[in-house]
Amino acid sequence: MTIIDDWARLAAKETKGRDLDWHTPEGITVKPLYTAADIDGIDPGLPGFAPFTRGVKATMYAGRPWTIRQYAGFSTALASNAFYRRNLAAGQK
Repeated sequence: MTIIDDWARLAAKETKGRDLDWHTPEGITVKPLYTAADIDGIDPGLPGFAPFTRGVKATMYAGRPWTIRQYAGFSTALASNAFYRRNLAAGQK
């Protein structure tokens, strides 16, 4: 018995047996818990180098530790563009 088994039992009890996996719109299954075992044998690389699993910048956020990225947009590029143009025309920055 491992702590992962204990977690699975506790999670099943708390969710009354519901499946905790979920699927993205692209059909990718997302597990409820990931551990180091999920990346055994996978080289995460270094920040700034392909495949960018550790970020696109070599220094990551060392120069700007509180950088925030926010989703912006609507259903289509056309609708998003119209929304932002209206807001800019109204004086929003």
